[in-house]
Amino acid sequence: MTEAIYQKRRQRVFFVLSGVFLGTLAMLNILGISRFLDLSFSLFGFEIPMMVAVGVLPYPVTFMCTDLISELYGEERARDMVWVGLLLNVWVVFLLWLGSELPGTGVDPSTGAPLIDAAGRQPVFFEIKNLAFGAVGASMIAYLAAQFCDVRIFHMMKRLTKGRHLWLRNNVSTMISQIVDSTAVILVTHFWAAALPINADEPLWPQLMVFIASGYVFKLVVAALDTGPIYLAVRYLRTYLGLGENEEATKD
Repeated sequence: MTEAIYQKRRQRVFFVLSGVFLGTLAMLNILGISRFLDLSFSLFGFEIPMMVAVGVLPYPVTFMCTDLISELYGEERARDMVWVGLLLNVWVVFLLWLGSELPGTGVDPSTGAPLIDAAGRQPVFFEIKNLAFGAVGASMIAYLAAQFCDVRIFHMMKRLTKGRHLWLRNNVSTMISQIVDSTAVILVTHFWAAALPINADEPLWPQLMVFIASGYVFKLVVAALDTGPIYLAVRYLRTYLGLGENEEATKD
């Protein structure tokens, strides 16, 4: 197999991983907090509350892509992709803002404000926009902190273990970064965007802790389950990309 063929394969795989990462990121920010899933369960007779935003469901995929790019292409490529993801978030916000500012249906012609129906609801677009603005604003802060934390810890663990124990750096980096992400996104969503379904008749912090813990546990379980697939993917892709053990495709 020639080096030129391997270079084409490396570019193609990087584009696929980046595309999945960025596409998932855009989708989860639009879905965001549009719905919360009640995944509560009983354990040894105790009711364990678990409320997860629908936007959290695809989020672990972004960390799988980050870890694969970190492992196969190096820390610099992974950091570059994180920055592109931030720009994508800004682009999503801009399009939502532009769509609300241009003339069209669903607004009062005299004021330009969204119309309110008999049920007190705005047109669907404006409801999506308001929820997405809250979710994207919170997620951009949490996203930068968590993704850079994930990349940095992943490579620190890789150096400490001399390239061995992929399972360890995959899980440790994700576990720590998800604490940062889950805490930041819930606190910012509530205190800045006021977009969480909080019951005003109950104490605030226990409710916030349920949201934080629920999101974290969900991501933690997925991180543990994706260890096997990541091992298989790395083993296959190293051969497919013509990379040796612990070698990174740092050349374009």
